[in-house]
Amino acid sequence: MRRFIAYIEKDPETGFYVGVVPSVPGAHTQGETLEELMENLKEVLSLCLEEMGEEERESLPEFIGTIEVVA
Repeated sequence: MRRFIAYIEKDPETGFYVGVVPSVPGAHTQGETLEELMENLKEVLSLCLEEMGEEERESLPEFIGTIEVVA
């Protein structure tokens, strides 16, 4: 089983949590709670990976880390 990193933000207008897995095209969703968001992310990630071919899945980028940039 492969692990993926998701970025989570809270939408100030709706109060919903929004999550995206940047290394997988189309893997983004939302939820009213963090628990709902996690379930939705698992589901959308599964669907996106299912649509990809084996070669495409193997060529997904590897997550290295994050860095804070002050501008």
